[in-house]
Amino acid sequence: MHVAQIEAEQTYTLRHNILRPHQPFESCQYDTDYDDDAFHVGVFNEGKIVSVASFYLESYEEFTSSTQYRLRAMATAEEFRNKGAGREAVQYAERILQERKAGLLWCKGRTSVQDYYQKLGFRSYGDVFDYPELGPHVIMYKTLK
Repeated sequence: MHVAQIEAEQTYTLRHNILRPHQPFESCQYDTDYDDDAFHVGVFNEGKIVSVASFYLESYEEFTSSTQYRLRAMATAEEFRNKGAGREAVQYAERILQERKAGLLWCKGRTSVQDYYQKLGFRSYGDVFDYPELGPHVIMYKTLK
């Protein structure tokens, strides 16, 4: 597998198919995708994108770290789950975040993948909350070195 930074548009198909298949395609396109400090990571297998993740300079009000990034819209094709694709995307992004002097990475993760995020070194914070049409989520965070 090969990991690289990609354009926002390259994340949309996988985001839609995995995260929001019952919603309009536009629901997986975010205004923040084109922020100056945003970046997107893709994991490729034989030239095909099999995992994506997006990162945004965004603070969660309850954390005090000075530079925080939010992980959003992480999606991995079913046939590549449990094969390290998602982990490679996050580890690649963490190197970029270290260069940017980020102190914290956080996300609003689905509770169904909470264990997965914990394996990547994230901790849960606060209570479970519901996203209409998407289900239960929890804040997850990771302090960066």
